[in-house]
Amino acid sequence: MSQILVVDDEVGIRELLSEILTDEGHDVVTAENAAAARAIRDSHRPDLVLLDIWMPDTDGVTLLKEWAAAGKLNMPVVMMSGHATIETAVEATKIGAVGFLEKPISLQKLLAAVKQGLEHHPKTGSALTLAAFPRSALLKDLRRRLEQLAAKSRSVLLRAPPASIVELSARTLQIPGKPWVDLGQDSSPISLDMLAQASGGVLYCGELAKLTRLQQKNLAFALERLERHNLRLVAATTHTASALSEHGWDAAVIDRLFEVSIGLPSFAELKDEIPDLATHLLAQLAEAGEAPLRRLSVAAQNALRQYSWPEGYPELRSALKSLALAALDEEIGVEEAEHLLAPGLAVAPEIPPGLLPEMFEMPLKQARELFERLYFEHHLRVDGGSMTRLSEKTGLERTHLYRKLKDLGLRNATKEEE
Repeated sequence: MSQILVVDDEVGIRELLSEILTDEGHDVVTAENAAAARAIRDSHRPDLVLLDIWMPDTDGVTLLKEWAAAGKLNMPVVMMSGHATIETAVEATKIGAVGFLEKPISLQKLLAAVKQGLEHHPKTGSALTLAAFPRSALLKDLRRRLEQLAAKSRSVLLRAPPASIVELSARTLQIPGKPWVDLGQDSSPISLDMLAQASGGVLYCGELAKLTRLQQKNLAFALERLERHNLRLVAATTHTASALSEHGWDAAVIDRLFEVSIGLPSFAELKDEIPDLATHLLAQLAEAGEAPLRRLSVAAQNALRQYSWPEGYPELRSALKSLALAALDEEIGVEEAEHLLAPGLAVAPEIPPGLLPEMFEMPLKQARELFERLYFEHHLRVDGGSMTRLSEKTGLERTHLYRKLKDLGLRNATKEEE
């Protein structure tokens, strides 16, 4: 028995469709608007959605885009409307809808669309994209620029600083349901048949400098056939063109790759976006069945925000997966974020604005004491209070270390905390 979500603002249509589908043996839940549909979709995980296009709060096409951007389009969606144009139906299909029903809906067409939808669409989650972050001016601007470049070129190079949002950016240019081919994961020669099978999809390379000679040849082979096979190439690198040439890349290929490029922000620039990124990643992990559904407390979100994330986006995703799998409650607290994966998630002390300039005006003894307090607080937090590791890191003998901490008022020097 399949569970079907019917979303329509007209109560008569909801009741009629619910009655018909229930008689056919399906479990049916209904929603009168997009807000209700969001809540039901997240709590019930329906096998299929019948989605009206024209609704008072958010139209169905916009809701479809929202689900696709957030990696939540892991169920077939059939659009319904009595006034939609062909252009609207085509747009919905491009986003990921598997069918379209024109009102008034006949019984035969309804049952055929439901059967086709349930057979057509495997329950595999779509990937998270930049479109999931409309409140971030930085990510919204990056998305618009990427889409603008992609409209003019089938090949886009992401010039990425270390620890950036490479795959998140690249996934933004993938059409939902279309193939995603990672050129850095395959070591066999690429063929014309493989390119044909990937038609409409994205060929991806997360770091050009890591490709082997054979993988470089595969990329060059595909680069010349993007138009013919309706493919898009999204490659990234932290290196310059000259540095890649030193890695043995063909000069003509390098020139072609660097024709259209865009710079990505560093992860440090995305500090204020970390809570939103983390929330969406937790939801995506749950959608993919990789972890139970969990949420972060506000304090935990701030703890993640304060961490430097030297490995960037992949490190954040890995940390969240570990936290979600290990969490005993639905809400992940700040203690778990700070200590469960210590030292990896320890939070660096936040220096109040203006403190550094003030330190330069202090007497040396007072400034040194302030710095030492911040220094020891940080390492105590990183190492979970271990005096052994603190002694090794600071180079101080244990007796001297206890005395120093006592002088700074950080702990009772007679208390052993391992």
